[in-house]
Amino acid sequence: MSNVASIPGFTLVQLRYFAAAAELGSMTAAARELMVSQSAVSTAVAQLEKELGVQLLLRHHARGLTLTAAGKSFHHEVRNFLVHTNELAETARGQGNSLVGGLAVGCFSTLAPFLLPTLLSRYAEKYPNVDVDVVEAEHARLKKALRSGDVEVALMYGYDIDSDIDYAVADQAAPYVLIAKTHRLARRRRVSLSELADDPMVLLDLPHSSAYFETIIESTGITPIIRHRSPGYETVRSLVAHGHGYSILNQHPAHNLTYDGSEVVTLELRDEIQPLEIVIAVMRDVQLTNRAKAFVKATRLSISKIDAMKQKELLDT
Repeated sequence: MSNVASIPGFTLVQLRYFAAAAELGSMTAAARELMVSQSAVSTAVAQLEKELGVQLLLRHHARGLTLTAAGKSFHHEVRNFLVHTNELAETARGQGNSLVGGLAVGCFSTLAPFLLPTLLSRYAEKYPNVDVDVVEAEHARLKKALRSGDVEVALMYGYDIDSDIDYAVADQAAPYVLIAKTHRLARRRRVSLSELADDPMVLLDLPHSSAYFETIIESTGITPIIRHRSPGYETVRSLVAHGHGYSILNQHPAHNLTYDGSEVVTLELRDEIQPLEIVIAVMRDVQLTNRAKAFVKATRLSISKIDAMKQKELLDT
């Protein structure tokens, strides 16, 4: 009898209503999202707090809701729990024979055209009943999406990764120089950055990426002369093709033509510069759904250099 009495008295509905209120910061917004009355959400959260004997949310007049310290910890666990209750139901519906449901994946915007098409095709061939939703974004937004649960897995570069995010190295992308076909060095195969010290530069201007490229140049004792900045990968290539300066990039298209039909030339760097790591990242201490685990495995097949030991650690979380 004592064991029965110790079973928590809260319900799955109460957990869902609490999670919605916590994430949206408002009982009204949660009610609208869940398509129930505001009183239903308020009552469910109050009953949950009474059952647990702890306040989870602070109610601020006209300023919505904020989580208490206990609420933050509880919400982290609840979000993970709810993901797996959905997965349990989907497995039952699929009779356990295949993966079904949705999977949200993040990908760094400049990596997406090079990695995602093949990766998604291979994943779809094996798991046709999983609907993959892709969020393309820059580094900071991907980290935020991982933390908020908007994506479960993210393909990104391996810099500025915080301690609450775990990752495995999937590949490495060595930097190279991009110049116009008419450039004086266009017949070369390799070049030192010192040979471009007096040339203007076209900088791929994305958060963190721009600092990375500038650091590469400055590490050789050169201060780059930046003529143009653009967050668009193909815009940078087109500006280079038209002679507006050289650039440094990491990803190689299959051909040297730009969108307008102009041509660029790629040169290897003589300078000893560490390649940029491409990683597959997940939130630390969050158990992955089977769909996400399968995606990590598919990534290993698509990008063969993934760290197998680290991948196992990700799959075991």
